[in-house]
Amino acid sequence: MKWKTSISKIEPNHIVTKGYRQEELIGNVPYASVVYLLLQGKLPSKEDGRMMDAILTACIDHGITPPSSIASRTVASGGVPLPSAVAAGILSIGDAHGGAIEKGARFLQQGVVRMKKEGKTVEMIATHLVKESSDQKKRIPGFGHRIHTLDPRTTRLFELADELKIAKDHVALSKAIESSLQKSQGKKLPINVDGAIAAIISDMRFDWRLGKGFFLLGRVAGLTAQVYEEQTQEKPMREMFTIDYDYTGPMEKDLP
Repeated sequence: MKWKTSISKIEPNHIVTKGYRQEELIGNVPYASVVYLLLQGKLPSKEDGRMMDAILTACIDHGITPPSSIASRTVASGGVPLPSAVAAGILSIGDAHGGAIEKGARFLQQGVVRMKKEGKTVEMIATHLVKESSDQKKRIPGFGHRIHTLDPRTTRLFELADELKIAKDHVALSKAIESSLQKSQGKKLPINVDGAIAAIISDMRFDWRLGKGFFLLGRVAGLTAQVYEEQTQEKPMREMFTIDYDYTGPMEKDLP
């Protein structure tokens, strides 16, 4: 039995990636555009390549408080090699941390399909989705942020998507949902960076199942920097967290 792959062909002195000789990609095609090639099977247009670069940059690092940064720096403090510490951070990426892009893209893509199937306008389907989510007591992924009341990355990504003429139905739906949420809840739940990326990659025709992949591709660079900083500027096994805690186990007793 043979494996089948459409990604790369490796022969002696000859490497082909998605149909292109790799030595010709090197130095001629930016990293973000090669990522696009790997995921889409074709080189991006100038506009898609620029958008791809912006998306990866928006994911690159969100500080030391997210689980991935904490995990990487904690493991790095134990004296392990850099790849092991970075891998620890990657292993913490899941539905709660890093999963909003995937969830948001799925929600928006399904919403646009319903909009077209039911012949609704963007505003109509947005109102319906917000009410439906509220009735089911479900949070719509990609809206609201624990720190930012207006995510500056969202503003820039949407500006660029408009400038490059990439923004279409999914971006329009995300903005309509934002407006509908404000009307129904009486307060603004702004589109966060995950929601913006979810909308834009959907308009770029990426499968929603690649959502965590975008987060991962950008975040590895930030985690590498976090680990390197920990290894070169901090002492091993340093105190990172408070040692105060409340014991909630059973009362102390003698062994029978």
